[in-house]
Amino acid sequence: MATIFTKIIRGEIPCYKVAESDKYFAFLDINPLMAGHTLVVPKKETDYIFDLGDDDYSEFMLFAKKVALGIEKAIPCARIGVAVVGLEVPHAHIHLVPINTILDLNFRNPKLKMTPEELEKIALRISEKVIL
Repeated sequence: MATIFTKIIRGEIPCYKVAESDKYFAFLDINPLMAGHTLVVPKKETDYIFDLGDDDYSEFMLFAKKVALGIEKAIPCARIGVAVVGLEVPHAHIHLVPINTILDLNFRNPKLKMTPEELEKIALRISEKVIL
């Protein structure tokens, strides 16, 4: 059975896409820690990030870097925090979170409540800044 991320990539579930290549996909987390919180996933369904082959892993990280640089240009922040947890969805993914302090990357923090319009604007701002 396909993961929720595969369904998002296929367009079966709507998302707020910020970037896409032939192998990778980035979209806003709809329960973000901070505005601009983005998930980056490989299109090929792989459960665990460290199950990716070396070349795919390197390409995946380079794609995530390009997305992170776009987020940094679009969302005022001190840094882009990077987290790989991988427990909630069995599909390799990276969280890219605009942060100002280390506490902003705490997954126990309450999630932001954002409207579809707010998410759409943020996704557009980021996508305009991502250079693939």
